[in-house]
Amino acid sequence: MRPADALRTAEQALPPPTRTLRLDGPSVLAKRQEILTYFHQTFDLYERLFDCIADERGYFTKAIPLRHPLIFYFGHTAAFFVNKLLADGQIGERIDPVIEAQVAIGVDEMSWDDLDERNYDWPTVAALRAYRARVRELVSRHILSMPLSLPITWESPAWVILMGIEHERIHLETSSVLIRQLPLDWVQDQPHWPVCPTARTDRATVPANRLVPVAGGELVLGKRDATYGWDNEYGTQRVSLAPFEASAMLVSNAEYLEFVAAGGYADDRWWSEEGRGWRSFARAAAPTFWVGDPDRPEGLKLRLMTREVPMPWDWPVEVNALEAAAFCRWKADVTGRPVQLPGEAEWVALRRQVPGDQPDWETTPGNINLAHWASACPVDLFPQGDGLFDIVGNVWQWTSTPISGYAGFAVHPRYDDFSTPTFDGKHDLIKGGSFISTGNEALASSRYAFRRHFFQHAGLRYVVSSYKEPALENPYETDEQVCQYLHFHYGAEHFGVPNFPRALAEIALAHCPNGGRALDIGCAVGRASLELARGFEHVDGVDFSARFIDAALQLIAQDSYRYTLPVEGELVDYHEVRLAPLGLGADQAARVQFSQGDALNLKPKYTGYDLVLAANLIDRLREPARFLADIGNRIKPGGVLVLTSPYTWLETFTPRANWLGGVRQNGESVTTYRALQLALAADFEEIAAPQDVPFVIRETARKHQHTLAQLTVWRRRG
Repeated sequence: MRPADALRTAEQALPPPTRTLRLDGPSVLAKRQEILTYFHQTFDLYERLFDCIADERGYFTKAIPLRHPLIFYFGHTAAFFVNKLLADGQIGERIDPVIEAQVAIGVDEMSWDDLDERNYDWPTVAALRAYRARVRELVSRHILSMPLSLPITWESPAWVILMGIEHERIHLETSSVLIRQLPLDWVQDQPHWPVCPTARTDRATVPANRLVPVAGGELVLGKRDATYGWDNEYGTQRVSLAPFEASAMLVSNAEYLEFVAAGGYADDRWWSEEGRGWRSFARAAAPTFWVGDPDRPEGLKLRLMTREVPMPWDWPVEVNALEAAAFCRWKADVTGRPVQLPGEAEWVALRRQVPGDQPDWETTPGNINLAHWASACPVDLFPQGDGLFDIVGNVWQWTSTPISGYAGFAVHPRYDDFSTPTFDGKHDLIKGGSFISTGNEALASSRYAFRRHFFQHAGLRYVVSSYKEPALENPYETDEQVCQYLHFHYGAEHFGVPNFPRALAEIALAHCPNGGRALDIGCAVGRASLELARGFEHVDGVDFSARFIDAALQLIAQDSYRYTLPVEGELVDYHEVRLAPLGLGADQAARVQFSQGDALNLKPKYTGYDLVLAANLIDRLREPARFLADIGNRIKPGGVLVLTSPYTWLETFTPRANWLGGVRQNGESVTTYRALQLALAADFEEIAAPQDVPFVIRETARKHQHTLAQLTVWRRRG
């Protein structure tokens, strides 16, 4: 089929593409309807994707060991709306607490061989379809009634709705990759997901790639348009970029075959240490989606989402970042020129040649935003810019840039773990979008990054350039709250006040001399969990903040952690903590399992404990009475509950109606301690007199918080 005919066929097969929304506009009423329509389009599109699963085993069997099975993702995007709206105080109750706990937290595998062998009691497909219907109804009603003013900002109630919509569009793409990795007889074609009908199956007819000169200049990176963006897109980075050359087209399957045929997968010279490890583990000899013997290319096929097709040699190759970088090293050796993956700034220089952006496109300029197909297409089908093709669309393009925040980066408080866990030098940016990239993903400002062994609908364009990204080795943690808690847990003591987490662990161990299993709920960055591991065989450290958990895991992994602390104004000083001088090390770390979790929605596996420590937690919960009612079920008869709190009740965290104490009832004052006695009386006996335990938190060099937390100790009745 000729390219022009293929384009006309695609336009007839697909519905009009949906586009992300502008945050401004003249009419609140019209914007409210736009949001509602965008929500319904997104919800419908996502559910249509799962129609491609023909066998229920496809929902419950992991497509790859490093990810949850697809049943998780089917429910996850709906539960995200409920969890975020509840956390933002926009709704008052859950739809289904069990489902919302089961599908709340996804997986970011730590390495290519980090196999997740845990078992989960997943809901049925029917249960999740019914749940999604209830979420659709809830969110639709909320969109029609929520406060709305224009423009929509980070603080707007509507921002959380847009966050949920764009989050589901991310998972539309990542779930399609997992479907692509299911057994072929578990999936089925669907008319809504057409495959590009044009391809060159004769390698001799594939056009040769060539280099195109690209002007450099001064670039300013950072989002400035009036559309929804993730927090890592905001801020500013200025780059002075020298002229360079870029391949006119994405690397095709035919061009990549040259690397494979030259023994590229067996030659250690082209692979980084990380790449050699992945290649050995995966036993890779060719791209993952190639089916057949690469030594007999005439018989090769390409695995698409729901079918295999004879190898389309003129479509872009799809590889991970390790393979893409190995190809570039080989290409550099063959050509004698500095061939490499482009940096983010170099892709931005290319992107300047594509006029406009997704919300305002009259005609979609490439194979993106589901405007044409649900597959890749020939690399010479969509000319863009001066002698270039596919600057946007077809497949994502790996860069050499590890993601980090621009100057001025700030965490969005409603999704505090979206970006910062990836600022570790191990997640590389992909740019340009793919055929199935929609919404925010299809914007010029989008910034998504994945671990280098990760598979996405991603390939590569190479550049001839000497540009190098600034090194991110041993970065200092700058997130203010994480730094403050690292210092509180592991840093110097102030004004003669003993270290608080260590003091709590010593008290807890004195009441549980026989050890066993312990839960440190609200563990923050983990000092008390590690101290408890001196006397317990197993400790679960659980905190709601993924940033805290990530810091604890990194500290254990490298035995040290660097961070900054404010001195005054914008001045900071630099600190490093190490576990060894604290008498903490591998013995304690081996007994601790750190996890992200919600104290009000703990998973069933958190049970059977000899000790539960809840330090300074209850006055930061939305429903502290609910926590107290549940926690006894997780402690063995005879087990111990240790609570501490300064009883600082604030409506920021806990609605006044839910305060345990610090209130008057029937004209009488009720203290939190008395409320605890009443709440725990049925299941616990108090086994020690309450005591005040002091702690100091450093804010700046000359400002510290000095606080007294009341500690109470309770034993569960047999």
